[in-house]
Amino acid sequence: MLNAGVLGAGHLGKIHLRLLNQSNKYNLVGFYDADETNGKKVEAEFGYKFFNSIEALIDAVDVVDIVTPTLSHYDCAKKAIAKGKHIFIEKPITNTVEEAEHVRELLSENNLRGQVGHVERFNPAFLAVKEDIKSPMFIETHRLAEFNPRGTDVPVVLDLMIHDIDIILSIVKSKVKHVSASGVAVISDTPDIANARLEFENGCVANLTASRISLKKMRKARFFQKDAYISVDFLDKKCEVVKMKDAPENPGDFDMILQNAEGVKKQIYFDNPKIENNNAILDELETFADAINNNSTPVVTLHDGTEALRVANQIINSF
Repeated sequence: MLNAGVLGAGHLGKIHLRLLNQSNKYNLVGFYDADETNGKKVEAEFGYKFFNSIEALIDAVDVVDIVTPTLSHYDCAKKAIAKGKHIFIEKPITNTVEEAEHVRELLSENNLRGQVGHVERFNPAFLAVKEDIKSPMFIETHRLAEFNPRGTDVPVVLDLMIHDIDIILSIVKSKVKHVSASGVAVISDTPDIANARLEFENGCVANLTASRISLKKMRKARFFQKDAYISVDFLDKKCEVVKMKDAPENPGDFDMILQNAEGVKKQIYFDNPKIENNNAILDELETFADAINNNSTPVVTLHDGTEALRVANQIINSF
């Protein structure tokens, strides 16, 4: 078991504390929070050990789980790496791409492991269809949330859309060629609703929409590729796979057959895989423990986190 400590005991930090505490791959040593009042309160309520300095916590662990506000990710990561600790770092990886690249360099120089908290990679609906998504040529995503003041210190692109950016970059094995976007600040000082179009060198196009001022929640992605349509509902943990194949010579009464202008007949069939329920945050933390113990590549590398941030910034700069 790896000794782990958490930096930041806010909403998400408390979830990480609970899951690390129940994991059989980690021994939760304790946590640090810059707000001492909050730290003492969390310690009293849950019994996790509260450290009175970042340095004291880092010294006591093997793995530092960084769940602080984005602006402090870089400093926290540098302190952990300087002490030879592996780091799990929430998304977005850092405030700037330059900071992210420097953290990657430091991690590599010190032969340490790092993973970024892009939790949708572990969503059971996405995992169920991931192998079916092959060379999509058009992707459409919608990530809508009700207004919550907690996330408004960053643009909606870094708050919400970055989840879908990471998913898309993990699937499309091609470089982004062109980015165009529009965003509107409605309630906050930064855009609350945004739409972006990513064009890839291989011809794939992705259309992303994110909003944090919607009346209802939605987290959906649709992937269109040769002979298949795949949809993923990240919120309700559902997926749908619609495939096409050459029609049989003698179709059955209930077979769905399409015929194009050239007379080519295709059969449509549904191939909906079984969804295995999981706790995505626990899974991302435990696969990181496996990567450390097996000296293997984490599922979401710091390179992945950096590229997602790079594209997110390109979108923000396109407004």
